[in-house]
Amino acid sequence: MPTVTLNHVPVNYVVTGSGPRVLLIMGAGSPGRVWNTYQVPALVKAGFEVVTMDNRGISSMAGIDGMSIADLAADAAALIEHLGGPAHVIGTSLGSRVVQELAITRPELLAKAIMLAATGRPHPVEAALNRGQKALHQAGIDLPPSYTAAISAVLNLSPHTLADPQKAQEWLDIFEYSAPTTTSAGVRAQTAMDRSHNRLTDLAAIQAPTPVIGFGDDRLTPPAQGIEVAAAIPGARYEQIAQCGHFGYLERPEEVNALLIAFLHGRPLPQQP
Repeated sequence: MPTVTLNHVPVNYVVTGSGPRVLLIMGAGSPGRVWNTYQVPALVKAGFEVVTMDNRGISSMAGIDGMSIADLAADAAALIEHLGGPAHVIGTSLGSRVVQELAITRPELLAKAIMLAATGRPHPVEAALNRGQKALHQAGIDLPPSYTAAISAVLNLSPHTLADPQKAQEWLDIFEYSAPTTTSAGVRAQTAMDRSHNRLTDLAAIQAPTPVIGFGDDRLTPPAQGIEVAAAIPGARYEQIAQCGHFGYLERPEEVNALLIAFLHGRPLPQQP
């Protein structure tokens, strides 16, 4: 994995394929390689060069003290400049907030800005979860991995996915194996970032074509939040994929990838089942 120092911070990234450049930005606590299972091969096959990166706090702890969403956006902007921009940029969850910040502050670097599981304002449930995570961090408590896996499944997956016991167990195994410890310095720093600012009014400044994709059973960023993000951005379009939760890009990858490729190529959108 190549590493380049940007904004005095080492940034790990991977470039795959050739064609128009697409930068993928992952959500909180997750490495860029999460995109590799489904999105990277689909986008490369569709004729794009795909760049994945680790946000601060994942592979490097440099620069995490007091870090902000603006810092993550500055890192992504610096990587685009390093590789040569502009680029299409896709983000999910926290990554969508980074895409918003990029589109507002560095519009010249974005060709298209695509947001999955997006929100433009604070929500009391998310705030309560963050406060609870901070309390665990401060107390130095790591919950049992099996319990953490169960909570992750309930929060991030659709009831339709969990209705199949075999699939549910497969997901539980994945979550238990890959869960970071709550006492990780990077996890603590990402959790501590300020998410209290209502950005909806600011989104009106976004000029890049901006599709927003919501997931029908998303408990963490319910579809209504994505709808209002799209409504706040001039010319933005909202599309929703049913029967998937916050990790819809992993639960329903074929539908997600079809939308992403259609958006990027400017083609008619596929019919949703």
